[in-house]
Amino acid sequence: MDRTSDRTAQDGPPHLEVSAVSLSAAVLLAAGSSTPSPSPTPSAPTVPSLREAHESATNAAGWVEENWSTWLAIGLRVLLILVIAVVLRAVVRRAITKLIDRMNRRSGTSGGTALSGLLVNAERRRQRSEAIGSVLRSVASFLILGTAALMVLGTFQINLAPLLASAGVAGVAIGFGARNLVTDFLSGVFMILEDQYGVGDSIDAGVASGEVIEVGLRVTKLRGADGEIWYVRNGEVKRIGNLSQGWSTAGVDVTVRSDEDLDKVHEALTAVGERMSKEEPWNEMLWGPIETLGLDSVLLDSMVVRVSAKTMPGKALTVERELRWRIKRAFDAAGIAIVGGATVPLEGAPAAADPAAGVAAPSAYANTVSPQSVAASPIPPPSTSK
Repeated sequence: MDRTSDRTAQDGPPHLEVSAVSLSAAVLLAAGSSTPSPSPTPSAPTVPSLREAHESATNAAGWVEENWSTWLAIGLRVLLILVIAVVLRAVVRRAITKLIDRMNRRSGTSGGTALSGLLVNAERRRQRSEAIGSVLRSVASFLILGTAALMVLGTFQINLAPLLASAGVAGVAIGFGARNLVTDFLSGVFMILEDQYGVGDSIDAGVASGEVIEVGLRVTKLRGADGEIWYVRNGEVKRIGNLSQGWSTAGVDVTVRSDEDLDKVHEALTAVGERMSKEEPWNEMLWGPIETLGLDSVLLDSMVVRVSAKTMPGKALTVERELRWRIKRAFDAAGIAIVGGATVPLEGAPAAADPAAGVAAPSAYANTVSPQSVAASPIPPPSTSK
């Protein structure tokens, strides 16, 4: 019995501890479910130690030491490419300028060359040389700087295939969109390089005609006969007739009666040509003798004599007007009649019959109120109505 009581006394307290622990856990669980748990406090930033900073600096210094030679080589290569491009561009532009100046001096001093005959004045020569020099310098700069830019990109190990493909597609798109502008530009370049016309020339461009006052790469400006200014796109010009290069021809047709003495007509025309060739300023405008070419046509009541002369470029119309003036005065003095337009009757020829002579006089019966018409009219029948 003592043992039983002792065992009971020993086993009692553990059962009480378990119950107390379970009760306190339940109370804490219930309290935790009703009240929010406190938020965790932010942790303070970790400060690298001196050893870690030393290791980072050592790694960066090692990476720079390993790659500085590559960077230096790339930088020197880029610098060398840029220096060569700038020097080459300056040399090429200077060479083009000297070439254009030499062409101008040579064309101005040598009078027997074909080029000097085409360049009629200093303004035209200056404008043409400036246009040619500008085009050549622009092309040279574009090629040199574009090649240098591609070489620099290649130095940085950049794949140029997508860039070139994109540039090709963009160039095709721009070419289709601005084909008229490209056509005008290319036509202007070839017109200037081939010296088809220049400032001061009188040209017939098909769409307009007049004196050239400005030649551009895209548009040519013409001064018309009435003073108007025409802006002609170079790409729209299909043909050009230059009236100011080389020499011009002055031609005058003189129409006289068919019974006129041809020897007398020829002598009068020859005297006019010789006299005009010796007088100022016509002796400078005439680059050849005034020739009587002969009969250009022979009709029933008239014949046409052709007179021609080689003149200074652009002076053909002036010489033609003076020739007509002098020929008319010479023919009046020699008693030679100039005919033209309506037919002139010959002297001694019978006058033409009156075209109304063969027409019969109007009949009296045509008038309904004339006595003849009233007498010839039928008698009306008697009226039967009363």
